[in-house]
Amino acid sequence: MGKGSNVAKANAARERNAKNVGKSKEERDASKAKADKDKTAYKCAICLQTFLVSATSKQLFAHVTAKHDKLVKEPEKCFPSLKGFDPNATDPAPAPGGIKTAQAAAKKKVVKKKGDDLSALLSEGLTVGKKKK
Repeated sequence: MGKGSNVAKANAARERNAKNVGKSKEERDASKAKADKDKTAYKCAICLQTFLVSATSKQLFAHVTAKHDKLVKEPEKCFPSLKGFDPNATDPAPAPGGIKTAQAAAKKKVVKKKGDDLSALLSEGLTVGKKKK
């Protein structure tokens, strides 16, 4: 009867350890391929400089104007995604509830006045600070 309980414990330990092993080789390869793809999401066709996936159209256009000033009128020769890009267009208004709203909410935290806390302590007969020996 003792063997049965040890077998169950061993199986449970194997299952726990299998969860902690980490990613398999296939998962690591897929993750690396995705990271490489994201890292070189935008590549200038002329100088082959790469830009991250988070690069905006304005950043790509800034590269065109800084490095390839002769192609400012045709930025799609550097980055096909810039076809039809208008550098003079105004930015759309940010959606409500964005970063600025969150920052404003963070600033509205209630600030306790120090005078109120001390007067409440003194009225109860408590001392402020440590007692002197």
